[in-house]
Amino acid sequence: MSLGYAEKLSFIEDVGNVGMAEFFDPSHVFQEKVERLARMIQKSKHMVVFTGAGISTSCGIPDFRGPKGIWTLQRQGKALPEASLPFHRATPSTTHMALVEFEKAGILKFLISQNVDGLHLRSGIPREKLSELHGDSFMEQCPSCGAEYVRDFEIETIGLKETTRRCSKAGCGAKLRDTVLDWEDALPPKEMDPAAKHCKMADLVLCLGTRMTHLALKKCSFSSTFKILVVNNGLIASLAIWYPAIVIREFANYSCMQFAPKMPKGWWEDHNCESPDMPFNFQKTPKDKKASLVIHGRVDEVMTGVMGMLNMRIPPFIRIDLFQIIITQALSLDKKYVNWTLRIASVHGKQAPLPFIKSVEVSFTESLSMKAAVLYDQPLHLKRRTARSTKHLDVFLTLQFSAGCKCTHADLKIPVDFEIPTDSLKEEKDSIIEKLKERAVREACCGQTAVVERRGILVPKSEVIVHAIITNIILYGDSLEASSLSNGLLKRRNEGLMDSGICWKRTKGRKRTSRHRR
Repeated sequence: MSLGYAEKLSFIEDVGNVGMAEFFDPSHVFQEKVERLARMIQKSKHMVVFTGAGISTSCGIPDFRGPKGIWTLQRQGKALPEASLPFHRATPSTTHMALVEFEKAGILKFLISQNVDGLHLRSGIPREKLSELHGDSFMEQCPSCGAEYVRDFEIETIGLKETTRRCSKAGCGAKLRDTVLDWEDALPPKEMDPAAKHCKMADLVLCLGTRMTHLALKKCSFSSTFKILVVNNGLIASLAIWYPAIVIREFANYSCMQFAPKMPKGWWEDHNCESPDMPFNFQKTPKDKKASLVIHGRVDEVMTGVMGMLNMRIPPFIRIDLFQIIITQALSLDKKYVNWTLRIASVHGKQAPLPFIKSVEVSFTESLSMKAAVLYDQPLHLKRRTARSTKHLDVFLTLQFSAGCKCTHADLKIPVDFEIPTDSLKEEKDSIIEKLKERAVREACCGQTAVVERRGILVPKSEVIVHAIITNIILYGDSLEASSLSNGLLKRRNEGLMDSGICWKRTKGRKRTSRHRR
C-alpha cells in the first residue's frame, strides 16, 4: 500500500500482529502442491479470488504487516520503507496479470480485494467483476448519481470526504467524494452485495496476500463443496483450502467474517468433506487449523507455475495515459495578430495534475523564428502570438516522462491552422487503443501516441485534441517456458464460459452496517 495512504488513516494504537515469520517449502514439495492447485482450478466451476496487500509488494508498494511492512517497522522504531516508485506509477505484478488471463478465459468469475492501489482495474479486470471493499485511491464517486471516475493521480483525501471536483454527468454536478475507507467507515453495500453473492455461488475461493483476519463479507453462506485456497504475503504465497462451509454471522456489533468453528465428530463425513488437517502459509494465519493444503512460496512463482500447468500465458501489461492539447486563440486589439495559448492538460480537468509528465519542450516551425520554451510547472501552458496572415504552423512537443515510465520521452507534432472545427470528431476510442496496444507489443517499446478525440469550442475559440500515449509496457515472459512445472495438464477454457454479468444494484431493505479492519 501507499505510505501516503497509511499516513492519511486515523490514528489507531493497536494494529494487531505484525512482522510474523515466513516459511518456504522445499522445491519438490512446492512443485507437488502447485500441481495440486492447478488441478483444483481446472475442476472449479465458479472460482472467486480474494486479494490483500501482499500481492502488491512485488510491485514496489510496501504492505502493512510483513517483515518490512509499515506498521512492523513503526513498532520496531525503525525508519519507514521507501516506495521504489511513485504510487501512481505502480505496475501490476505477474499475479495481477495472471488473474486478468483467468478472467478472460472464463475461469475467474469474480474478484474481491481489500487493496486500495487500483492495480486490479489498471491491469484489466472489468469493474463489474470486481469489489474493492476498502475503496480505490484513484477513484472518485458521485454521491448523487453514483458515477465513478478513475483518475491517473492519487485522490488527496480518504474517509469518503468531498474532493475539489464535481460530477460531469449532465444534470448532476454534485461534489465528488473519495472512495477509500478510514478505520470506522462502514463497508459499502455496492461492493459487499456482489461479493456476498459470488461467495455464495463459489466452489473455490483463492485468497492471495491476506492473513484472513478481516474478511468482512457480511451475511454470506457457501455451498457444501466450497473450498478456499489462501496465498498469503505478497512475496510469499500461502495457499489454504478449507472444507466446506464458512459461516458469516451478523451481529449488531460484529462485522467480521467468521469461519465455521470446530465441528462435532462425524460432521465432516456427514457433509461428504475431508477433515481439514493440512495447514499451509508463507506466514501462518489464524485459519491454518482449517486448511487442507498449504503452499509456502513466492506468490508470483506460484501463479507462474499454475499458469504453466494450465498451458496459459501471462498477458503483457500496457499502460495507456490520456492527455489533452488545447489551443485557444483570439485577435489582438489592433487586429494584426493572433494571440494564442497552448495548454497540455489532464483529461480530468485543466487544473488536475499530469503526474506522468515531468516537463515539456516546445518548439515551432523554423521559418517563423518563434522562441522555443521548456515548461516545468503545472498547469503546463505557453502564450505566443503570430501575424494574422499566418495560415499554418507546426508545434513540436517533447514530453519528458516522470519516474516510473518505461521510456524517457515522446515526440509529437501538432499542426495548427487556426481553423476551429465546427463538428466534434470522436474516434472509435476502444478500437484505437487496442491498435495502439498491439503496436506497443509488436515494437516492444512505449511512447507511441494516437488521437482519440478532437473537438472545437466556439467561445473562447479553441481546439481540443485528446491523445492516448503508451507510457509503460511490461512483458512477463512465457509462463509455459518459464515454469518448470508445465506438463500440459490443462487447456485454455472456451470463451463461451465467460460469466454473463453481475447485478450491481443494492438489495432492498435495511441492513446492518459492517465495519472493516485491515
